[in-house]
Amino acid sequence: MNTEISSGLPLGAYTLPGRVPDPRVAIGQAVTAERLGLHTLWLSERWGTKDLGVLTGALGQATSRVRIASGITHFQSRHPALLASLAMTAQAMADGRFVLGVGRSVDAMWDAVGLPRSTNASIIDYADIFRRLCRGEKVRYDGPAGKYPSLRLNDVPDQPVPPLVFAAIGPKGLALAGRHFDGVLLHPFLTPAAVARSVATVRDAERSAGRPVGSVRVYATVVVACDLPTVEELAVVGARAVTYYQIPGFGERLAAVNGWDQEPLRRLRSHPLLAGIRGSADSVLTREELVDVASALPPEWTGEAAAVGSAANCHEVFERYREAGADELVLHGSTPDQLGPLFSTYKTGPGRE
Repeated sequence: MNTEISSGLPLGAYTLPGRVPDPRVAIGQAVTAERLGLHTLWLSERWGTKDLGVLTGALGQATSRVRIASGITHFQSRHPALLASLAMTAQAMADGRFVLGVGRSVDAMWDAVGLPRSTNASIIDYADIFRRLCRGEKVRYDGPAGKYPSLRLNDVPDQPVPPLVFAAIGPKGLALAGRHFDGVLLHPFLTPAAVARSVATVRDAERSAGRPVGSVRVYATVVVACDLPTVEELAVVGARAVTYYQIPGFGERLAAVNGWDQEPLRRLRSHPLLAGIRGSADSVLTREELVDVASALPPEWTGEAAAVGSAANCHEVFERYREAGADELVLHGSTPDQLGPLFSTYKTGPGRE
């Protein structure tokens, strides 16, 4: 049974948000997510403790109804045949509940690990290669996504091709999702107004591509801290905010989408605790240190783009995202076992696909 909340908007949530030393706790979180009736359980892949293939297989066996989605992995981090194999095996293990979310990431990351940068052309072609392989077709390809003389999966289970969701922030990425993907995953810390503008861009792209309006499911990601102690609320919201805004180029894009002045990014990045950190801050700093760094951010950068406080207040925030055009919310920051208060005082009903 899928679940809607008071706004009538399906809810999903992340398992293992942020830095995780032990991935096994995802099993209990998945069981809780299904008990609460969450629509989708998302996993943000991180090399070392959050491998997509391993965790998807485990979560698929620990649950029977909730959809399991990557939020996100990347096309170029696996050979096309290996990614298609992972996806179709996951579909078989979860009986068709797998969703593949992919993103572009930043060029500096790909340069550092020696993998090719993403381009719009490579993303579009890789998506096509992926779908063809999942359908059991033989693929010969030489183009922006690489050179593959002869690809085919030896065995394909009797399962549908997993929906492809593209993580996007700016207008070019949103338009790409509207033309070529089954869904779009919007970034955390977008205000409802920014989500509304993003939805409009996706729908315009659908129309221009001749696709029925609503073909692309819009997932709006909302960082949530509901009925948590103040210290925990600061850790959930502030720590997540720092990990995004501290990345050069990435923070600027988020601020621009929200229509915010970018000067606070300079103050944030000059914080002594961020000195010398090139990658994600939460891979180096403790939660307490991240909260200290977060104090450099303007209050509206979290207050206007997150759901905090009482369950009633969080539901009011969710309603604003529904009005902005989101089809489903993806709750982030809090783990499923922290989301109980959101459901304790509101009636639930059948969710929509």
